[in-house]
Amino acid sequence: MTRPEDVPLSGGSAPPTSVHDVALLDLDGVVYVGPDAVPGVPGALAAARDEGMRLGFVTNNAARPPQEVATHLTELGVPASAADVITSSQAAATVVAQRWGSGARVLPVGGPGVATALREAGLTVVERAEDGPVAVVQGYGRDVGWAQLAEAVVAVRSGARHVATNTDATIPSPRGPLPGNGAMVGVVAGVTGCPPLVTGKPDPAMHAECVRRTGARTPLVVGDRLDTDIEGARRAGAASLLVLTGVTDPATLLAARPDRRPDLLAPDCAGLLVAHPAVVADGERRRCGTWWARSGPAGLELGTDTGTNPAGGTAAGDGLDGLRALCVTHWATHPGQGAEAVVTAADEAARDALRRWGLAGS
Repeated sequence: MTRPEDVPLSGGSAPPTSVHDVALLDLDGVVYVGPDAVPGVPGALAAARDEGMRLGFVTNNAARPPQEVATHLTELGVPASAADVITSSQAAATVVAQRWGSGARVLPVGGPGVATALREAGLTVVERAEDGPVAVVQGYGRDVGWAQLAEAVVAVRSGARHVATNTDATIPSPRGPLPGNGAMVGVVAGVTGCPPLVTGKPDPAMHAECVRRTGARTPLVVGDRLDTDIEGARRAGAASLLVLTGVTDPATLLAARPDRRPDLLAPDCAGLLVAHPAVVADGERRRCGTWWARSGPAGLELGTDTGTNPAGGTAAGDGLDGLRALCVTHWATHPGQGAEAVVTAADEAARDALRRWGLAGS
């Protein structure tokens, strides 16, 4: 895969459906939140398909097998088959099978999707640490409790390799962020003192598998998390679109370190269907649409030629031009040290600008 010019929020004169042949979509927080579709997303994805874009679904949620995920998507109005879905359980099972061989004993921790993926990869699923597993594969499951975590701890302390399908600290829900697999992985790692081998996003293996299945030449990763979807896209060499329907809010985006800055930004998946405005230099300012931002002695400044406020609903386009200009201005003055960008007092000034202009989100 090849990335466009490495300029965050670079925009484009044509809609992504005209530039990218496949959208690799995260699910939680992008297509659905909890059991329900994000409003408007089924229609937007149908329109994207009508314009020739193919869809693949790449999820760090290991709880369900691909067929169950595909059935859920279809019920929500997003037709999908099991072949369209790749889960972090499948990625973990592939890694374990490659390292320890077919038939290796593995202890699953998580929802049914974890054990299903292990069996489909030719591995032997066991239930107890005393069964001698070579690995413990831990993925998200709503019913994971003390008994499973305790069994995992005993197995890892007895020599099994701890493999995590992902370390997402939270998952989105209609009630707000809830504990994700990373929170439970932290319990096992904390008790055993053994850091896990992580196989899900941002490891590029999952996106690479989806690219292999779809034959994508110019894929676009669509996600709501900076630390998995956007970083994973960069590591896989793919372009990325961040949507604000999940866990990332404007203040989090503003403080993103360099390897987690997206190419495109949209309120939701309807961003696949429209051209994205670029942020352009204009003297000491950076402009996006009618909005401008600059960094001066007093800190970050944000303004608009029309005097309107996106919080008041009068901004043109999707209402994010001010945020785009502010982010690019802030990132240009805080490029970071490799992957170690540090939140500083200047970041607090930037967040103040977000709040003043009604861009801070909830």
